[in-house]
Amino acid sequence: MNASYETPVVLDRREGPHGEVVLRRHGELLQIIANGCFLMDTSDGRSERLLVDAALAALDGRPAPRVLIGGLGVGFSLAHAAAEPRWGRITVVERESAIVGWHREGPLAALTARALADERTEIVETDLVTYVNETSATFDALCLDIDNGPGWTVTEGNGELYAPSGLTSCARVLRPGGVLAVWSAKPSPEFEGTLWNVGFQQVRTEEIPVARGVPDVVHLAVRAG
Repeated sequence: MNASYETPVVLDRREGPHGEVVLRRHGELLQIIANGCFLMDTSDGRSERLLVDAALAALDGRPAPRVLIGGLGVGFSLAHAAAEPRWGRITVVERESAIVGWHREGPLAALTARALADERTEIVETDLVTYVNETSATFDALCLDIDNGPGWTVTEGNGELYAPSGLTSCARVLRPGGVLAVWSAKPSPEFEGTLWNVGFQQVRTEEIPVARGVPDVVHLAVRAG
């Protein structure tokens, strides 16, 4: 039977400090739902891989660059980064302990077990907005995928990340010449303008074709040297 006609089965449902998060199976796919909003599933992963690859390419051969991945999700970005030996330290910030648990000993473990065992990998369980505002760590690349885009956030507080104050914090934790890569379900000229206005350079958008509708995109920007 085609998965689109099957009834999704809830595998786990948790209430956390940021609301409800659900893991469900729909046919062969695993899906994550947060506060009733579909976040992602295991159907493809092309855009998550492009998020990581585009950031690495923009670093232009920098040795052992350190990357911060914002949002663990179904693990595509982490698994892809860990499969690339050119990355140095890989830090993943995920605020939902349930999602981390689904990867460590739950249904998503098959996707990320090798990446989690990689000695370069570090998982930080905290809110990404809080992290970029407070951390003293610095990175060569920030790959952010915690919402459906700058204009379609999962929780209201995430909106700060895409505002001038949040982007200024992102620039603060980036090393000179470092790359900010932000996944979005649709292009956002307004977000591009904000990136320019807070001082990022080489702002551009790469499209990822989808079967139907508006392409997914990755917004890219470089911190001034």
